[in-house]
Amino acid sequence: MPVADNYVDVVISNCVINLVPNKRMVFKEAFRVLKPGGRLSVSDVVLARELPEFVKRSSEAYIGCLAGAIMMEEYLEIIRNVGFRSVKLVEKSGFPIESLICESSGSSIIEIPKISQEQLREVEDSVLSIKISAIKPF
Repeated sequence: MPVADNYVDVVISNCVINLVPNKRMVFKEAFRVLKPGGRLSVSDVVLARELPEFVKRSSEAYIGCLAGAIMMEEYLEIIRNVGFRSVKLVEKSGFPIESLICESSGSSIIEIPKISQEQLREVEDSVLSIKISAIKPF
């Protein structure tokens, strides 16, 4: 980021870090630019469990919607490991299957050929929306 060290009070991210391959670097940069006592506020998509194999094999549906989403505990651990403290899971909710339709790519998990309702529920149960807050210590 083209921002000086210890410069900003708050870093906010809304559902984009899951798309970045190197999440650790994103959180390191957020930590770097925050002033001591600064706050991190993130909303993102994570996994409650591994995605079903049929989704992993469907590159268009996977890449279009869920590329880069990692397990929730791994996500939280990355935030802690770069130095943030008071890491709190503010909110956690499931994703209705309708939310897994990707407007940006026009693709959808629902469009995977011959997908059953049971398989749709399996996908829905794998994906979470989370809101996290954390503080850069003084």
